[in-house]
Amino acid sequence: MQLPFRHAQCELPRTPGLQSGESLCCPGGGPDVADETITVVIPAFNEEKTIAHVVRGVRENLPSARILVIDDGSTDATKIEAISAGAEVISHPLNKGNGAALKTAIRAIKGGAVAVIDADGQHDPAELRTLLDKLNSYDLVVGSREFNTSTGSLLRNLGNVILSGLASFLSEQRIPDLTSGFRAFRHEIATKFLHIYPNGYSFPSTSTLCFITSGYNVHFVPIKVNQRPPMTESKLHPFRDGFRFLMFIMRIITLANPNKIFFPTGVAMILLGIFFTLRSLLLFAQFSSASVLFLAGGVNIIFFGLVLDQFAALRLQERD
Repeated sequence: MQLPFRHAQCELPRTPGLQSGESLCCPGGGPDVADETITVVIPAFNEEKTIAHVVRGVRENLPSARILVIDDGSTDATKIEAISAGAEVISHPLNKGNGAALKTAIRAIKGGAVAVIDADGQHDPAELRTLLDKLNSYDLVVGSREFNTSTGSLLRNLGNVILSGLASFLSEQRIPDLTSGFRAFRHEIATKFLHIYPNGYSFPSTSTLCFITSGYNVHFVPIKVNQRPPMTESKLHPFRDGFRFLMFIMRIITLANPNKIFFPTGVAMILLGIFFTLRSLLLFAQFSSASVLFLAGGVNIIFFGLVLDQFAALRLQERD
């Protein structure tokens, strides 16, 4: 089952150092993505009330695509409903997490373009075509939500804004929606980071940062979000999963650009050391132990960041 993507042939190699939005291609066309197989992945856990509707919506908008539902240990009729709607289903014997479901899908897919849509009905399958069309120019396309009280709780929206702002600063690229699971990407690139992806709900944020920090082209498309159907609830826990999102953000940035974390931290400690030094000299005419601690710690952190930065550069060189 294939859906053609018509493109001019381009013989120039990919340059991982390009920033998101840039494209190295020959005149008159983008990278060659002709005649790719499309797979739509729907990770699902106890979504018997919505999964059939989502599968039918995908089939209506992408009749030639492969629809792959990953039943992540559901205890209800999610698998039966998905099969009856015409989807291919892979089941986990137990609940492993959203990220584990997507890793199972990536391993089962042989190549081509991949789109991911939630099983709860909040994403409009009609917008899949928009995301997939953007793969003509980009390696990852993310559906970006507008955070307001009509589409989510105040606490969750505030958390998303804070995480997106932190990730934008650390990755040096504006990321309007870090945690959106509605996305399309190239399978061959996604498999490169399979060992980094987490098993939980941090998959969207981790994969987005992996693409961006590795120099691949990432684009965000505004999307509409539907309200969850009655008698259904989100599987995301704001505090627990928010902390995990934060940890994975720090992990990816440390792997890709450690100086973005270590240099500001070291400078902050040195400035504190200078402050305590001046305070001690003015008030007591002597150095304090806090002054020495902050000054030495700041210098060590900066040098440690420089060493990690060299390792990051070597790792990128070996991968390329």
